[in-house]
Amino acid sequence: MTMTEPGERLSDVEIGERLRIAREGRKVTQAAAAVLIGAARTTIVAIEQGKRRIQMEELQKLAAAYGTSANAILRRAAVHLDLVPRFRRLHEDGDDAVEQATRLLNDLVQAEVELEDALGVVRERRYPPERPILPGELYTQAEQHAQELRDWLGLGPGPVLDIVSILDLQLGVRVYVRRLPGKIAGLFAYDESAGACILLNGSHPHERLTQSGVHEAAHFISTRRQPEVLTEDERFASREERYANIFQRCFLTPGREVRQRFAEITAGQSHLNRSHVILLAHAFGVSREAMVRRLEELGLAPKGAWDWFVSNGGISDKDVAQVLGGEPDRPSYKGLSRGLVPPRLALLAREAWKRELYSEGQLARMLQLDLHGIREVLDGAEREESEADELVRIPR
Repeated sequence: MTMTEPGERLSDVEIGERLRIAREGRKVTQAAAAVLIGAARTTIVAIEQGKRRIQMEELQKLAAAYGTSANAILRRAAVHLDLVPRFRRLHEDGDDAVEQATRLLNDLVQAEVELEDALGVVRERRYPPERPILPGELYTQAEQHAQELRDWLGLGPGPVLDIVSILDLQLGVRVYVRRLPGKIAGLFAYDESAGACILLNGSHPHERLTQSGVHEAAHFISTRRQPEVLTEDERFASREERYANIFQRCFLTPGREVRQRFAEITAGQSHLNRSHVILLAHAFGVSREAMVRRLEELGLAPKGAWDWFVSNGGISDKDVAQVLGGEPDRPSYKGLSRGLVPPRLALLAREAWKRELYSEGQLARMLQLDLHGIREVLDGAEREESEADELVRIPR
């Protein structure tokens, strides 16, 4: 990532680096870029290396082809991240859905960091220690690391009801929820300057989104500097993926608590039934399938128990309503998945708008929102300003 202080002119090297990042982000070759400005490929190489000063007309043509603007390239406060090429090296199969999702994550992180820079905000990192995956048996490592993170967060034995708030407010991870193609569950990246960044699929049900969030948190704990894309069609489960899957299950449904609650709920009964599964799934905030498969893993239900339920009518929402007396309340990420932003980023956008650092249209473009969406984000900013009073000023 590149960031520079206001008041200084960008050097040719900085401009060239920003152009390179923008070009690679759009998968434009140096040869194709050269054609756009009627020059040789070596000219693009020289421009990107800062050895040849670019002309304004050339800059405007290249910026337009790269999906940005000359102003964004030259703006001192602008931040340019280099996440997309890293993900492309990870997924070299030319998958357009993965490409679009990684570019979206790159753009959202870039926008948030730019807002922080413009406002003079330094994002505090409260990261727990990184725990590399060691040789040997995986389950014990993942279970231990998952419990350590729960303890570090002070979660106790309770369910994980709002993974977005945990990642954003407690861990200090940059997390976004947007509608993505169904096959993509989440993305994780780490940049030395921007920190840890996660994008989750807001089209997925709450329980599945929670699982994806914890899965990405596992990579944040164990393989922090390796980008990761979680998709639904993984054909080969690497050691890192197996670790993340175990971590996810142990974090959401800790073995000791599951055994204790299972004993309480099934006391005096000889067979696992739908009511038991519904009560346990509700207690830990996971899906019915995830709960039964966890019981199988812990030896509390026979292997194939979930398949038996499926072949015998399943466990329906109607069954849940009968046992719980109605559908359980869950945090809603509908607004976030429509393209709105997490609370912390919304506060940054509102403050930048109140200070007239960015217009409504500029914020909409930065955060990839339509005008209705950005107005929803900015709603209440005027009232906040009118209610400002010296008595409630935050001491600095």
